[in-house]
Amino acid sequence: MKIIKGEPGNQHKPIAIVVSRFNQDITSALLNSALEQLHTLQVEDELITVVHVPGAVEIGIAALRLAKTDNYSAIIVFGAVIKGDTAHFDYVSDYCSQSCQQISLQENIPVIYGVLNTFTHQQALDRTNGTVGNMGKEAVDAAMEMLDVCEQIDV
Repeated sequence: MKIIKGEPGNQHKPIAIVVSRFNQDITSALLNSALEQLHTLQVEDELITVVHVPGAVEIGIAALRLAKTDNYSAIIVFGAVIKGDTAHFDYVSDYCSQSCQQISLQENIPVIYGVLNTFTHQQALDRTNGTVGNMGKEAVDAAMEMLDVCEQIDV
């Protein structure tokens, strides 16, 4: 029996990060946390590309174009979609998550979904500052682990 288990180690491969500017206080915190974790793992700056997009809906097209370059081993996406008084939240959340999943499967690249979908601004903040989690750090760790898994089962 062969068991494949990834380790979130020191992968020194090119990583792209797509970050939404909408709800920028939250998305900037996610990005900063991710960059801190990448530096802790000793990933050099020249291996990191950061792309800023207007909102969560635009994350998909940027991630797809990055994936199609074949220059990156993983893509991490950050956004913050906070429920308001309309159905807009549902459409944006669904569109963003489905496009990222489709890109990952279609382009055979880990796309790590670090988009927060919360009911309140405070819930989003809690997931960036460690009160409930640290999505920026967690997304980097997931990307590193998936790089290791993919390397082990590379076709």
